[in-house]
Amino acid sequence: MHHNRRAAYKSIALAVCACLILSVPRTDAAASVDSTSKKIKDAEKLKRATEEMKEATELKKEGLKDRKQELESYLSELNDDLKEITGNISEIEGKITVKQGEIEDAQADLQAAEDEEKKQYDLMKKRVKFMYERGDKSLITTFFSSRSYADFLNKAEYIDRMEEYDKKMYDGLIQIRTDIEDKESRLRSEEEELQGLKKQAQTEEQRVNSLVTSTNGSIAQTDGQISAAELETAAYEAELAAQEENLAALKRQLAEEQAMIAKASKMAWRDISEVQFLDGDRDLLACLIYCEAGNQPYVGKVAVGAVVINRVRSAAYPNTVSGVIYQGRQFSPVGSGRLATRLALGAPSECYQAADEAMRGATPVGSCLYFRTVIPQINGTIIGDHVFY
Repeated sequence: MHHNRRAAYKSIALAVCACLILSVPRTDAAASVDSTSKKIKDAEKLKRATEEMKEATELKKEGLKDRKQELESYLSELNDDLKEITGNISEIEGKITVKQGEIEDAQADLQAAEDEEKKQYDLMKKRVKFMYERGDKSLITTFFSSRSYADFLNKAEYIDRMEEYDKKMYDGLIQIRTDIEDKESRLRSEEEELQGLKKQAQTEEQRVNSLVTSTNGSIAQTDGQISAAELETAAYEAELAAQEENLAALKRQLAEEQAMIAKASKMAWRDISEVQFLDGDRDLLACLIYCEAGNQPYVGKVAVGAVVINRVRSAAYPNTVSGVIYQGRQFSPVGSGRLATRLALGAPSECYQAADEAMRGATPVGSCLYFRTVIPQINGTIIGDHVFY
């Protein structure tokens, strides 16, 4: 919608500027002044519209700058979060390293305990084997070798104590191994928990990294939109400058037309019979008709020729066909070089026929001195794509 409105304003601007190219004074001076006054009003209206569009673009640009500032603030927060998360991951990794060291220590202790358990078990088996390898004979030998019954009981009690010691040592070693196994299991569980925390932190890190990337993209996009808005503002400023220049030109033209009113009011028109046509006037008029109305209906071609002849008849203009056609800033094909090219090639017979009618005084548009492409701002006689006024 914004683009369409701007295109519409540009179309109006081009239409108003085009009015200057083909506009020339007419016999009806009041109508000429009214037409130029209307152009001035249209130009002022277009200028106000352009100023409004420029203001809207500047507001949009300010809004984009605010949006960019918000995104940059959000990005700063994300970077702080990312820094904290990275620190947490490093801390967790440090704890995991410590925990893995403790697990290795526990595994070493467990291996040592298992080795000690095996060693004590082997020693116990040796003692048992030594003490009981002869079965009942050992007890009988012990009995007879005793000096007394009390000595025998003392020896038997020693054996029981040895057995109790061995059992206690073996049970203690088993308990140590069990405790170490429990410790290792606990340490592994704690390590798994730390690994889970690390995974969660890494997931959060990825999420924040994704947000950082998308936010950077949004900032870059907003920068692009700000640049586009700045270019658009510059374009509006250029348009306003051109419109100011055009408005000044229209006001100058109005002053010139007002001067022409005073001049034309004191002058009369010549009759067609008083006009003297020179050699080459017919070719010149036919080629101009082709350049201006080659794609228009025949009556439109005659009308273009009549405008030229009307000016020749008016005392306010040069009194020759060539003088009128080559008068400065009157007919665009002269300035663009198209007329010169057409003169070298010649015009179609229909254009010569229209030129002949106009030179005989035929005028389907009365005393009009203006013609241009039809636009709503100009009231006049419309023939084909042209309005004559």
